[in-house]
Amino acid sequence: MPAPETTPPALRRDARENRARILEAARACFASSGVDVPVEEIAQRAGVGMGTLYRRFPTKHDLVEAVLAESLDAFVTAAEDGLAEPDPWTGLSGFVTRVLELHVENRALREVLAGTEHGSAREAVRRRVRPLVRRLVERAHEDGSLRADFTPEDMPLVFMTGGRVLEAAREVAPDLWRRYLGLLLDGLRAEGATPLPHGPLTRAQMNRLLEGERR
Repeated sequence: MPAPETTPPALRRDARENRARILEAARACFASSGVDVPVEEIAQRAGVGMGTLYRRFPTKHDLVEAVLAESLDAFVTAAEDGLAEPDPWTGLSGFVTRVLELHVENRALREVLAGTEHGSAREAVRRRVRPLVRRLVERAHEDGSLRADFTPEDMPLVFMTGGRVLEAAREVAPDLWRRYLGLLLDGLRAEGATPLPHGPLTRAQMNRLLEGERR
């Protein structure tokens, strides 16, 4: 028989509220400054002491993982929203646009996807998103709006190149990536497509390429 709960309700409520404040502060700090922000800054923003923060999250890694688990869900939601769109091209292009918007909104997400740490969170979202992206591409192929030689394995390169424009122009023209994305999406349309000089990467090759980028 389980032991009775001995922690007073008021203390349990305080603990939940402290955890919520820490997570809220961490989300804001990570989004604006990236995952390298000091935990002292997070604690100060949350209005809690360092001891309270470490009781809730013994290591910074634990805190980052907790925040990113919910933040990475936004990528899954973007793909699901794309599939819910009746027009396949609108669904696919809307997904690509939303993912780059997430990169703009949250520096931590961009760092995790491009970095070598927090691999478990990154791989978890990949496993969830891959079949959705495959279906987004299939639908656009089926209705003839997407060029036939574009594959799901090409999608990471779309985000990689779009992300580089985003980063390079962030201080000069923050919305320049939208112009670049428009040019890129026009190139993915089936109408006017010409044969490409190189085939797509396999998933194994793409994984090697992405790992090399992170290093």
